[in-house]
Amino acid sequence: MKLPQGLRLYFVVGERSGDLHAGNLIAALKKRCPDVVCTGFGGEQMQKAGMEVTTHYRELAFMGFAEVLSNLGTISKKIRQCKQEIERVKPDAIVLVDYAGFNLRIAKFAKENGYKVFWYISPKVWAWNQSRAKKLKANIDRMFVILPFETEFFEKFNWKVDYVGNPVLDAVKAHQGDKDFLTKSRLSTDKPLVALLPGSRKQELKQIIPVMARVAHTISTIQFVVAAVDNLDQQLYQPLRELNNVSFIQGETYDLLSNASAAIVTSGTATLETALFKVPQVVVYKTSFLSYMIAKNLIRVPFISLVNLIAGREVVKELIQGRANEKEVADELKMLLNDSSHRNKVIEGYNNIIRVLDTGSASENTATLMLRYLQPSNFQIE
Repeated sequence: MKLPQGLRLYFVVGERSGDLHAGNLIAALKKRCPDVVCTGFGGEQMQKAGMEVTTHYRELAFMGFAEVLSNLGTISKKIRQCKQEIERVKPDAIVLVDYAGFNLRIAKFAKENGYKVFWYISPKVWAWNQSRAKKLKANIDRMFVILPFETEFFEKFNWKVDYVGNPVLDAVKAHQGDKDFLTKSRLSTDKPLVALLPGSRKQELKQIIPVMARVAHTISTIQFVVAAVDNLDQQLYQPLRELNNVSFIQGETYDLLSNASAAIVTSGTATLETALFKVPQVVVYKTSFLSYMIAKNLIRVPFISLVNLIAGREVVKELIQGRANEKEVADELKMLLNDSSHRNKVIEGYNNIIRVLDTGSASENTATLMLRYLQPSNFQIE
């Protein structure tokens, strides 16, 4: 394959997980095409891989219908900025990573102005408002999906997309655990360790931290460890900081999961990460009343966790909104810790998911395809 010369790519990422996966993709692209120039919206991982970050994703990380509505002014301003940067950079292709609401607008603008558009990690159009798949197809040159069932979904719209494997599995495989993690973090080796993964958005933490704190207070004989993020107001964690059996780590989530006996996880990518480390988990999710009522009437899938969606059945318990309460979460957590039959069923489900996802490196596969599609004489898979 003849590599493009002087290649310029413009990336748009709006959240933490996208930054991680886009960073790995940029590294894979640079390995094949060292002179590729990457610019755009992103975070530390993309910057570390060699991209010029013009706007940090933390300025865009709004979650839930009500929260997005209340921040429309900020979002509109960032969309204008993004369009202006694209016109200034004039990239050979724009790479959009997840973050549907924002990136759908950028895709439409890019297509109307003659830019090639790649989308890595499809927005979850299969979950709600499935007609958006038609908009995606109309404005995107190539879609690179990371969940096996997405290829079949898009086929319903007569659209052939590329399944490239799952970047979360890549990240877990690449992790080299710190054998001194427990000692360095001053954690006991004699007590069960429960990981608390409350998410990376302010709105998530406001809703779920109080629930996690009540559970930790109830089960005082267990040590709980919170995977905190450093780009949020640390006061959000205060209800948990007040408890003697709760510790905190930052930037070491995979080491935490490597040592955890069980986990309480806010729905999102973290549910899949937890599964890939084979840690039995209970999935919790709460949002504002307005956002929940809107979502309840729009969601078209039976589960909210990636674990259950990929499996096509309930592998892990999902406790949503009113059910995300102290008693139900604590009861499920105790079963995961003490009922070996229950634990084994969860882990068996995890093993089946890993077999389905394991198709090689998503970053490497995507980089290879993107560079192939950018050759003027070849825009189809060979």
